[in-house]
Amino acid sequence: MTFTGFRAEAFDFYDGLVADNTKAYWSDHKDDYQRLIREPYEQLALDVSDDFGEGHIYRPYRDLRFSKDKTPYKDHQGMYVEMRNGIGWYVQLNRDGLMIAGGWYMASSEQIQRFRRAVDSPRADELEALVASTTTAGFTIDGDQLKTRPRGVDPQHPRLHLLRYKSIYAHRQWEPAAWMGTRECGHRIREGWSALTPLMGWLADVAGPGEKPVGSRRGKGRTDTSS
Repeated sequence: MTFTGFRAEAFDFYDGLVADNTKAYWSDHKDDYQRLIREPYEQLALDVSDDFGEGHIYRPYRDLRFSKDKTPYKDHQGMYVEMRNGIGWYVQLNRDGLMIAGGWYMASSEQIQRFRRAVDSPRADELEALVASTTTAGFTIDGDQLKTRPRGVDPQHPRLHLLRYKSIYAHRQWEPAAWMGTRECGHRIREGWSALTPLMGWLADVAGPGEKPVGSRRGKGRTDTSS
């Protein structure tokens, strides 16, 4: 059986969860979560594994240990597939629709320095071209940025807008639509991830490995229970 998308009821489930984020709601609708969200994600993870790698499906429970917000359940479902060096693809479902993304999310200080050296070199021409083609394809570039500039960088540096990044990724959002409940959903996720692969490959090459391994390799489609 292949991934056939997310039914419209999946968005209804998250509408209800946002309105009533309680154990009582979750207990009453846990079977809906399993059928409408968890099982389709597990099938999606299997479908993309040959071309992109294993999918890590995040837990639906929030980590409340250090949060003032004590609502127990996440208002979205995400899955991450690592390319290498802390760079990977992501897909998220919530009440607002479907979002796909890809890029560099978890950066060590060594990786940030390598990235900035690349941006301050002729290799940055490649990055500028990749950013332009990615935005033309309908994605938005985002990431963690310094408010000013890295220490020692000329305030008139022509690529200061790129040097500010401490992580960088691209994302695209669709509102709920009928095609999300069909096989077209899987096609759009794969096409979007493929469009992001050149940018991600450039980032993976210049950033290099982190100070310690980022992520772990498990059996295909196995759940990531860490977040």
